[in-house]
Amino acid sequence: MGNWVVIAEYYSDVYRTEFVRRGLETKLQALEALRAALFTYVPSKNLVEKRRRVYRFADQETYLVVIKGKLTQWECTLRIAELVSDSADPAVAERERMDGGAAEVAEGPQDRIPPGY
Repeated sequence: MGNWVVIAEYYSDVYRTEFVRRGLETKLQALEALRAALFTYVPSKNLVEKRRRVYRFADQETYLVVIKGKLTQWECTLRIAELVSDSADPAVAERERMDGGAAEVAEGPQDRIPPGY
């Protein structure tokens, strides 16, 4: 199972995060899936699309998709993410440590998520 995913984040009565694609093996595969989703992803709700604008953020891994519908306008952020820890599978975190990790460890106190949360 791959550790990379493509997610959509948007506000629809409440803030939501939706997995668009899961189980991608590499960052390159995730970026390809992200770029494919830019022009095909539609929200869960019914929306008659009249126009779609796609904006790329400077990090090259995050996009803002703005869909103008018949009556409303809808915005979402599409991005990739890597699974680095899973309380149900400690091997995920161990693999991340062995690979050197994508993120650097910050100095000073850090938040800790309790096991099973």
